[in-house]
Amino acid sequence: MEKSYPVYVVDDDPGVHDWAHIVCAERELNCRTFWSGDEFLDEAGGLMPGCVLLDMRMPRRSGLQVQAEIVKRGLNMPVIAMTGYGDVEVAVQSMKLGAVDFLEKPFPQEVLLEALSQGFKRIEQMLERPARAEPQGR
Repeated sequence: MEKSYPVYVVDDDPGVHDWAHIVCAERELNCRTFWSGDEFLDEAGGLMPGCVLLDMRMPRRSGLQVQAEIVKRGLNMPVIAMTGYGDVEVAVQSMKLGAVDFLEKPFPQEVLLEALSQGFKRIEQMLERPARAEPQGR
């Protein structure tokens, strides 16, 4: 895997937290978990750019609402949406909001690692964009 960034897991399922930590640790990726979208959004402004592994069905604020807020705030955090329910409408909405991928639980770690790789590439592109936008000759 190319350059890596933190992985932020936003899910109310402890099994997903445990699994994500194991997969990330095997690849020496920094993994931080959050139990709700609100908990994540409360801290998001102070977090380093990273990929958000985001459950679409959570109590209070849905994953789509969290993803929309990430976009609204302009956070440099590509979203990998996931769900235990094959909800096509939610998948379409998430992809329209710019999700890297939409994964149906359970999914193999290889699928997650590929999605993270794509997300890390997006972060690199986002970080390079301001430098390319600088006027020449100054």
